[in-house]
Amino acid sequence: MKAMEWLLGSAGGSTGSGTGAGVGEDARAAAGFAAAGLAAASALHVVWTVSTWPLATRAEFAAVVVGVEESRLPSAQGTLVVAGLLGAGAWLVVTAARPTHRLAPSRLVRTGLWTLSGVLTARGAGGLLVSGFDLRDVPAEFRHWDLALYSPLCLTLGGLTGYLAVRTRPGRRSR
Repeated sequence: MKAMEWLLGSAGGSTGSGTGAGVGEDARAAAGFAAAGLAAASALHVVWTVSTWPLATRAEFAAVVVGVEESRLPSAQGTLVVAGLLGAGAWLVVTAARPTHRLAPSRLVRTGLWTLSGVLTARGAGGLLVSGFDLRDVPAEFRHWDLALYSPLCLTLGGLTGYLAVRTRPGRRSR
């Protein structure tokens, strides 16, 4: 059994709303990449509640990953909330991509996908603007990684999630 098929179910079938809509391979691929990225980010945030991996010290972690002084690092509880939200985002993506899941066409999932897409896209675009135009006083290491990884990753995940929201809307037929 293929991993994508196991995770997202079969490509054809009904969404449970009686529309006969299926999820195309392109939407399934977008969902697979988005869910993997969101789940990985969630797991990384869980790790960060007890470790500064992959960096050696809390001060270095604060500067490179968060862009603040060590004394302004978010609490472990706050970091767990972010991890939970990212995990919930991964669940939304997987649920929306499963055409036979009873919640796939629900308002909760639809609204969640659009909200997730908007938040990730806003974070990505905002990060590129703020770091790109040096609009905030942050360590150079954070600015580098925000431009090279953090913001592009958020834009990519936001775009994939938005694409999935469009491709899986109720009544849409796969091609």
